Amino acid sequence: MRKIAIYGKGGIGKSTTTQNTVAGLAEMGHKVMVVGCDPKADSTRLLLGGLAQRTVLDTLREEGEDVDLADVRKEGFSGTLCTESGGPEPGVGCAGRGIITSINLLEQLGAYAESENLDYAFYDVLGDVVCGGFAMPIREGKAQEIYIVVSGEMMAMYAANNICKGIMKFAESGGVRLGGLICNSRNVDNEQEMILALADRLGTQMLHFIPRDNMVQRAEINRKTVIEYDPEHPQADEYRALAKKISENKMFVVPTPIPIEDLEHLLIDYGIAA
Repeated sequence: MRKIAIYGKGGIGKSTTTQNTVAGLAEMGHKVMVVGCDPKADSTRLLLGGLAQRTVLDTLREEGEDVDLADVRKEGFSGTLCTESGGPEPGVGCAGRGIITSINLLEQLGAYAESENLDYAFYDVLGDVVCGGFAMPIREGKAQEIYIVVSGEMMAMYAANNICKGIMKFAESGGVRLGGLICNSRNVDNEQEMILALADRLGTQMLHFIPRDNMVQRAEINRKTVIEYDPEHPQADEYRALAKKISENKMFVVPTPIPIEDLEHLLIDYGIAA
């Protein structure tokens, strides 16, 4: 079983990219579990047809420790298995604790057992690596592969670079490696070339460039992934291509984060800040 965490700046389209990619892998015949690690609990919504799944933390608060796997995991599109970690009540506690609690509970309930026959476990992780809870999949080796969703915008690139610092910090103890950057296009000038250059500087690859298309929003409004909503649309093929590249990827590295000045020079060199 491959354990994969998807990171990226908040609002970059990380959850949408994850769910559409998972749909592509499921369509290929792979058995995939998705663990949402965002307090918003929207990491599995498109796979579940818009169902507001009860989170692990809410379940534990309401029912105590005596829960079954079926209480915190639901079956979604093409047999995908979906769990939402959830978070604390607003203004109380650390949201990262939900990730720790959720993954530990799933392990105790046998979600990762060989009998489950999982090919992939995906963790959709909130934002940047700025707190120990959100770094947990990296720090404790819960995820072996990291993919970073990025765009040609300064803060998205800044977050990607910070995440690489987290990967580098825990690469030896946790064994985690970076599998590449996924560019979720924002139609920034020279975006593809800039992210290719960023990937080169970080010592990794741009695994795939996802063009911007309104079909993604249209599918989301209808509470589905693009692959389920309009399987013949070219955007569905983009996610299939990304899923195939992840399944075939052999390039896993310890990245080399770059100084903030170098990020700014990338923007200048590619005409964004000119």
